[in-house]
Amino acid sequence: MIDVRRAGPDDADELMTLRTVLMGALWGSADAGAWMTSGADLLRARLPGSRMAAFVVDRPAGGGIAACAVGEIDQRLPGPRDPTGLRGYIYNVATLEDHRRRGYSRACMEALLRWFDEEGVGAVDLRASPDGEKLYTALGFRRTEHPHMRRHSPR
Repeated sequence: MIDVRRAGPDDADELMTLRTVLMGALWGSADAGAWMTSGADLLRARLPGSRMAAFVVDRPAGGGIAACAVGEIDQRLPGPRDPTGLRGYIYNVATLEDHRRRGYSRACMEALLRWFDEEGVGAVDLRASPDGEKLYTALGFRRTEHPHMRRHSPR
């Protein structure tokens, strides 16, 4: 049995450290910087909250978090396929390298998905790294037919 707990404001710095693990997997590196401080501040303000949740597995020997899954609920306009308009987004699923292959990310994801279900969220989105795609598929995620597009501000 893997012990999963809901993270709180005191976990913000470690959650951001785990975010660098994810960024490294997606882009090859993630330098620490001001983004980590602003992210930790945001997590401290929103955890625990009614619209954001993070679930973590602590390192077995103590001394911090081994794995996490962070998600948030967004209220959108309802539609025929999404009658509540509640949409979940998973920002961060990461496990420290020396704690992988123990089911920690799966346990965190299952807890986060239960939370989304309890909150009445109709659809949950995420971006999958190649390493995570097998887990997400096993949990019911599928590639969508809709192309993803983004615009960055020209500032």
